[in-house]
This record gives sequence, C-alpha cells and structure tokens, in this order.
Amino acid sequence: MTLQAVLEQLAAYGHEQTRKTFLRHGGPENMYGVKVQDLKKILKQTKQNHALALDLYATGNSDAMYLAGLMADPKQMNPADLQKWAQQANWSMLSEYAVPWVAAESAHGWEMGLAWIESDQPLIASAGWSTLASLVALQPDAQLPIPKLEELLERVAATIHAAPNRVRYTMNNFVISVGCYVVPLHEKAKEVGQAIGKVEVFMGDTACKVPDAVPYIQKVTDMGRIGQKRKTVRC
Repeated sequence: MTLQAVLEQLAAYGHEQTRKTFLRHGGPENMYGVKVQDLKKILKQTKQNHALALDLYATGNSDAMYLAGLMADPKQMNPADLQKWAQQANWSMLSEYAVPWVAAESAHGWEMGLAWIESDQPLIASAGWSTLASLVALQPDAQLPIPKLEELLERVAATIHAAPNRVRYTMNNFVISVGCYVVPLHEKAKEVGQAIGKVEVFMGDTACKVPDAVPYIQKVTDMGRIGQKRKTVRC
C-alpha cells in the first residue's frame, strides 16, 4: 500500500466520537479518531513495512503515527530515528506507548530509555520511563542490569511526587512493571510502591485512574504470573 492509500483508509475509519475521546485525553487536533482495532485491519494489509512506517510517522497525524509504531521494524530503528520519533510525539498515546514499544524492541532500548528519563521535556521523559518498563517485560532477568534497576526504583521513591504530571504516571508504571516482571526486584518494587503510596495524576476530562502499585503487583502475584515475560509489548 502507498502512503496516500493508508491515509485514505485512516480517514474512512475515523470516528468523531473516538476523536472526541482522544481529545479529552490530551490528543492533538490532527487526527481522524481511528480505533486501535481498525488500525490493525490496515496493519493486516501492510504487514511490517518499515519504510511506510517512517513515512506515516512523518505525517504528524496521530492515527498514522500510532499505526507507524505497530508497523515499524524495531531492528531497523537507529538512535537518530528513535530520537526523532520521541521529539515528535505530542501526546501520551505516542510518547507512552507507540514510541517506547518500538524503542524497547530495538537494539537501542536501554540507551534511549536512560537518556530520555533525564529530559526536561515531560513527554520525552515519559517515553523514557515507558521504554524501561517495556524492557523489563521483554528481557530475561539474567540479561537485565539489576543494580541499575534497583537504583531507578530508589530514584522513583525519592522523586515521583515532584515529577511532572504524566511523568509521575509512567514512573508509577515502571515500579509496577519491575514488580511484575523482575523476580529479583519483586519485593523491592513492592517496598517502593508502599513508600510512594497514592500517585496523583491529572488525567484530563476522563474517568481514567492511576493504578496503585502494591495492589496491582499483588493481583499479578495471586495469578501466579510474576516473572512471566512477554514476546512483544506492542498491541
């Protein structure tokens, strides 16, 4: 499929109510309001198409950019491409999901994630914490930098409540992800979750809530799924 053909399909799949919902969540004006299940219908036609994904992301249309995150080949992403994507991500659907998913499945996830969390731009910092949360869900514990992750947990405990709004959300998710996927740091993550307590995040004109780390980790524990890694984080 050509770029123009995909954009035409995106326009056809657009829903005004979905668009309004995304806008309430902080989405930009430049979108059609395409549901994820409809994006996946297009993805079935294009399959993985890295060149097309780069072109879609470059359009600046939010639906096209999210689709690009599902379509891209992470193995072909270089640090410059990932940095460009992070800088162009203009709301949480892109900065906390599409971009981190691709970064985490690339060969540069740790490099980019650790650099992004140092950014003074909240959307990029959020992308960093989301990338790190995705990485621990993917990589075997034996391949993880356990001391560094423990250091990051302690950083969250000390700084989360002073962090920017959506950065708080992704830092909290990082704690949950470590607690659910990294067996050696399971107890440490619960301790940090207990220490930080309730995390306040303004979620816009929505009913969305911030998950409490300890109950969430305990729920996964009760299901017997602690340490069960994922094959992919993209969905």
